[in-house]
Amino acid sequence: MREPIHPLDRMRAAARRSMPPSAWDYLMGAAVDEHTARRNSSRYAELPLLPRVCVDVSSVDTSCTLLGTELAAPILLAPIALQKLFHLDGEHGTLAGAAAGGVLPVISMESSVSLPDLTDAGTPFWSHLYIQRDRGLTRELVAQAEEADAGALMVTLDSPVAGARYRQDAAMLHLPDGVQRANLPPATAGRLTGGYLDPSVTWADIEWLVANTQLPVVGKGVLHPEDALRACAAGAAAVVVSNHGGRNLDTAAATVDCLPGVADAVAGRVPVLVDGGIRRGTDVLKAIALGASAVLVGRPYVWGLATGGAAGVRTVIDLLHDELAAAMALTGAPRLDRVDADLLTIFSVRGRPCR
Repeated sequence: MREPIHPLDRMRAAARRSMPPSAWDYLMGAAVDEHTARRNSSRYAELPLLPRVCVDVSSVDTSCTLLGTELAAPILLAPIALQKLFHLDGEHGTLAGAAAGGVLPVISMESSVSLPDLTDAGTPFWSHLYIQRDRGLTRELVAQAEEADAGALMVTLDSPVAGARYRQDAAMLHLPDGVQRANLPPATAGRLTGGYLDPSVTWADIEWLVANTQLPVVGKGVLHPEDALRACAAGAAAVVVSNHGGRNLDTAAATVDCLPGVADAVAGRVPVLVDGGIRRGTDVLKAIALGASAVLVGRPYVWGLATGGAAGVRTVIDLLHDELAAAMALTGAPRLDRVDADLLTIFSVRGRPCR
């Protein structure tokens, strides 16, 4: 077996060595046979780029503004729960690494550090939410995000129930001592997965959430174009094309295959983001070319956190940022507004909706 060449692959191997096996399986586990989790990543490598040449790329600008927040690159850190499982600094390390790298972290509702304890430094962030069965608790979580000056509220849409995660369940059924869901009451978070989910949530509840917060609401977990339109109609300020990292429904479509259809349907009404399988700067470039305003990176930044705390998170961000800038230069696109579907060959998924 050949040694991994890419720095992220080496970091992945180091992270596996550095954390308890149960934490690794919790992070890397996905639904059933884990086909979707693998497909999310492999599909990007199957999309060939079609570079343009003799373009002045002496100055490449990767910066963007998303819902009022300026970013050094179109990269967000996806909400990942219980980060003290991976490093003692937990979400503190992620927040510091994101700030140093000039990107935007999304803090999970299930964070192992409470939101008030995380946000004293004034670092820009978005807050993540599952609508709770107890709408009063939901209001409390929303108020907490508002008081912490979150830039937006990202609500998960695709988890009415927990997926069958066999690898995770075989490794960890209960949280280890010293790790807890710091934002939730113990009775709400008794199970490792699923005890806080509400299978009754409908679009009416998203409308209720939009009406009960001052924050922009971002809907995460859309694959079908019609659902993207429903999210816009419910008042969402942005949508995230996501299959929950393959952790819920196995054999669900890869997110990059659904992105063009969602972007076409939304037609610029709101920003479209995408997560799932982003591992290279060229993946970021391809997502932007297919209609995304930005991407969310998940597991890779946790590999950085596990191996180096905040500095490790920063390393992952810088690596993807640098690769994106190089890929933009090499395809003749010195600014993000020059990145479009013409950078992909006719053999790509360009324009094919996920149905």
